[in-house]
Amino acid sequence: MVKKGVILLILAMLCIWSYWRTSGSDQDPYLITDYSRLHPVKVERIVPGQEEEQLIKLLQDAQKHNLTVSIAGQRHSQGGHTYYEDGIVIDMTSYNRVLEILPNAKKITVQAGATWADVQRAINSYGLSVKSMQSQNIFTVGGSISVNAHGRELRNGTLMESVESFRLLTADGQIREVSRTQNAELFSLALGGYGLFGVILDVTLTLTDDELYHLTTDQLLVEDYPAYFRKDILGDSSMRMHLARISLIPGEGYFQNMYAINYALDSEGDLNHYNQLAKREQGVLPAKILFNLNREFPWAKDGFWQLQQRYLESQDGQRISRNNAMASPSAFMEYHQPGSNDLLQEYFIPIDEFPAFVQEMGKIVSEQELDLLNITVRYVKQDEEAMLSYATQDMFGLVCLFHASLSKEEQTTFKTGLQRIIDVAIAHGGTYYLPYEAYATSEQFEQAYQHKQAFFAAKERYDPEHRFMNYFMEQYGGERK
Repeated sequence: MVKKGVILLILAMLCIWSYWRTSGSDQDPYLITDYSRLHPVKVERIVPGQEEEQLIKLLQDAQKHNLTVSIAGQRHSQGGHTYYEDGIVIDMTSYNRVLEILPNAKKITVQAGATWADVQRAINSYGLSVKSMQSQNIFTVGGSISVNAHGRELRNGTLMESVESFRLLTADGQIREVSRTQNAELFSLALGGYGLFGVILDVTLTLTDDELYHLTTDQLLVEDYPAYFRKDILGDSSMRMHLARISLIPGEGYFQNMYAINYALDSEGDLNHYNQLAKREQGVLPAKILFNLNREFPWAKDGFWQLQQRYLESQDGQRISRNNAMASPSAFMEYHQPGSNDLLQEYFIPIDEFPAFVQEMGKIVSEQELDLLNITVRYVKQDEEAMLSYATQDMFGLVCLFHASLSKEEQTTFKTGLQRIIDVAIAHGGTYYLPYEAYATSEQFEQAYQHKQAFFAAKERYDPEHRFMNYFMEQYGGERK
């Protein structure tokens, strides 16, 4: 009885400590920033998106007073993509209506501020599902296609493949219908264009059927992963979704051990029994405590890895609907401690180059003493449509969550380490993802994105006054004229 009381007391103390460690703020409330908290600035005003005419007038007002316009959704990008100093920020999260569902045609049209959760709620009862999206459903549709996001889906590629058309309010005040046949150049520019070509008003997405999956898990080595993936994942027509994780535990398994989570089509179970959408995340507080220990103490990484593996083993054979599988938990990762933050970076590596890249990356992480919390590996099909395509061939995306100080001095050291990793990625024929903090040099950007010059040349044609502006544009495309 006494032992049980001690355990409960320790857990209660951990709960209080975890809440305290993640509930602070180091930002001036009169400034705006994004999820990184690295670049707070004062803006002219933030305007909620409400109606189409209101947005047109807002753009006219910006032209009249020579103000910049930036477009924001959930502001989970981390490189100043959604605001600009002394400019207007349009908050699109209130511009979020579901406009039309065509179940037989498997299509849905939504305003750009609708979240993927809104989409899932609208289509779940029809037995339909989205083709691709990020691993969480909290983001806006407009924001996701503006960064041409990808997820764990194996067969449908980046989000761009799911977009049939969209309407775009451009810098000249016109609303343009954009598709693969209409204003086709804007289709390749605005999708993955980071809000630099206009305000995406509404989007028509193609859908697929909801399905029932069962989970399988495997443990393997990094060096064996490409062959395993080709044979057991891509080579198995029942596989629909996949992700893997790499061990960060110092010692024999460091950057060598992996486990994989696979979602295979289940033809025996009853989808109707599993297709009710989860209304809230389960186990947020215990997971938050464990993840915060992982942040704060090196010794906790081993325990966190072991607990992940045990949890996944317990999930082996479990059934889940496609819609629920696409809505992974995220609340436990939220972090607001003053002075430091969790910062994402992602590297895309050709399949056969994966083992060599991982080995070199592990050395850099160790040498630079980078606090790397997690690596999730996903597959991304080649994308030939987006002007700024990160998937120049079939690749593995390594989503890396770093914990870092926000101080200027330590950010300089952190940046050096990340630029070394980018150099290695490029040397292996890879790229890196652009929605995150822009640690890459202009030269690295140009090496990874060979159409960089064409992209910014198109920006000058469509928006010569740089009406649509953000810090990504300033850093890589030039300051406002």
